[in-house]
Amino acid sequence: MLSKLDKTSPAPMPVIFGLSETKLTKDEKAFLKDANPLGIILFARNCENAKQVKKLCKDVQSALGREAPILIDQEGGRVQRLKPPEWTQYPPARHFAELVSSNLSTGGAELREAMGNLSAELYDLGINVNCAPVLDIDYPNSHESIGDRSFGSDPQLVAMMANIVCQAFLDQGVLPVIKHMPGHGRAVSDSHVTLPVVDAALSDMSKSDFLPYTQNTIKPHSEALWGMVAHVVYRQIDDQAPASCSRSVIYNIIRDRLKFSGLLLSDDICMGALNIYGNHEYRAEKVLRSGCDIALHCNGDMKQMLAVAKRAPAMTEDAVKRYNKSAAWVRRNAKV
Repeated sequence: MLSKLDKTSPAPMPVIFGLSETKLTKDEKAFLKDANPLGIILFARNCENAKQVKKLCKDVQSALGREAPILIDQEGGRVQRLKPPEWTQYPPARHFAELVSSNLSTGGAELREAMGNLSAELYDLGINVNCAPVLDIDYPNSHESIGDRSFGSDPQLVAMMANIVCQAFLDQGVLPVIKHMPGHGRAVSDSHVTLPVVDAALSDMSKSDFLPYTQNTIKPHSEALWGMVAHVVYRQIDDQAPASCSRSVIYNIIRDRLKFSGLLLSDDICMGALNIYGNHEYRAEKVLRSGCDIALHCNGDMKQMLAVAKRAPAMTEDAVKRYNKSAAWVRRNAKV
């Protein structure tokens, strides 16, 4: 479980990096000790079996010298880094949306049980942050990169189911990262490959796309939530920069209109959507200057990581406060 950052120690670098293998390489161990990034994120390439993942997590914590964030994308369905037969295969969000639409009580109970089991698996391995749930609305023209990862087309239902998932994670000591703020559902292209552009009016987005986020920022556990910002251009808000690189979107929409006060991560800066910004150190600098608390760099490429680390500042005082608030909340309230 996460511990608060010690004010007497230097603030970590505001970057979360990926790793290359199933164990820490000599270079990665030295890098973590020297650069002191906030944490790391795991992918399927890093996860072979339970014993190996537990050791990897312990080695990361030892190298960083603190109970640091170890992230993963474990949504269920297509986006599940821990795979069978070693780990349970969970259904996608759409499956649970269909159950809830058929019977609210039993469907909600099944979702709560499944996500409780999923997060218990993570906690047992030493993984303390899950980049889920997806709060994006499913539209008829939504790109398949979202697709069945969405809880559906009804914003109220998406909000309710996301709340169930967040609470299930937190009960097990795992912090949720709600994504992709302020809403990826209207994008008709894949931000892993190219930069999507959304032309929807702000008034239309407020009635649908924003609602799952605003509904979850008023819950008792809202101060524990982290958020992930989309690499999507919203022309009616900022017609130049994607949300992750837009002060207008981050401050005027996510912080002000959505009332999100938690730790804010960029989506992976290695994605094709940010190719317009050139090298990875500049991408990291861009998302941090635009208002993201943390830059996410996932591919495990050491050359890129060293370049990012060379130019990255320390976490801001506000980012440290947000981080500590979430860590304190989960330590007080988790049921594990």
